[in-house]
Amino acid sequence: MTIHPRDEIVRALKSANNVLLITHIHPDGDALGSQLALGNILRSLGKRVFLYGEEQVGHMYRFLPGSAEVDSSLPPLDGFDCGVALDCGDSNRLGANRDSLLTVHPFVVIDHHLGHQEFGDLRWIAPERASTGEMVYDLAQALGAELSLEAAYCLYAAIVSDTGSFKYSSTTADTFRIAGELLRKGVKPAEVCGKLFDNFTVKRLSLMRLVLDTLQLFAEDRLAIIAAPQDFFVKTGTAQADAETFINYPRSLDTVKIAAFLKESESGLVSVSLRSKGTAYDVAEVAAAFGGGGHRNAAGFKLGETTIAEVREKLLGELLPLVTR
Repeated sequence: MTIHPRDEIVRALKSANNVLLITHIHPDGDALGSQLALGNILRSLGKRVFLYGEEQVGHMYRFLPGSAEVDSSLPPLDGFDCGVALDCGDSNRLGANRDSLLTVHPFVVIDHHLGHQEFGDLRWIAPERASTGEMVYDLAQALGAELSLEAAYCLYAAIVSDTGSFKYSSTTADTFRIAGELLRKGVKPAEVCGKLFDNFTVKRLSLMRLVLDTLQLFAEDRLAIIAAPQDFFVKTGTAQADAETFINYPRSLDTVKIAAFLKESESGLVSVSLRSKGTAYDVAEVAAAFGGGGHRNAAGFKLGETTIAEVREKLLGELLPLVTR
């Protein structure tokens, strides 16, 4: 009989006493919501849990219960008998301490990205799921854990974030079923959505104005590209995380089939977020061509030792044939 990967992970977590929980660098709502929820769930089962993040939780997600517990100071790792990476499709996205983090065994990976680069000892990869938050909900059920309101709140925020408020094609009947169960725990949808989407600072609005001014349209307005050079962040006193949802604006144009957002980090790394509409345009394949990955309608990649202008030209070479064929 084939054993479901989730069941192997359940056994590992049940036998563990000290668990290290990690997610990818520059975490989004699904990553943080899943990490915080699983931490809450494991503590309810009597486990000692450490929530590690390469950077402190930014303004956008500080409303999530338990967010203040995410610690950027890595403790001695020999005390952990299990490590869990959530929503991370590539070990490189574990950050600067990747090699050290991977010394924790068993190292569990729970992820829903289509282009997942296999790493870790135990893996549960489910590209058919709309969010890692859904998977953590299933894991809680398999562990026999009673979800607290705090855990349910984090999972609902995770699901809403990665489904674009249930509007992306990845949303399934199962997504709504789980969301309904979380509401029964006392989660208030209007409150979560207000925190997620009506939570701008004046600085972030200034950043958005600069970024939207860079909008370029190609191929009879079917392709949209926006950019955020590093000096935009310096000028507005903002961080990379403040630009997280900006890709949704060019994507929302009625004529646009594919949208791209290019961001430059302090170190000169250029990260690219790609979004597409419908089933005709697989941006995960485009991201894979640059060493990245993701889903058919949402993917990304990063390139070093380059510029936004250079990346834009390379990207146009891949995207223009897609939207003009």
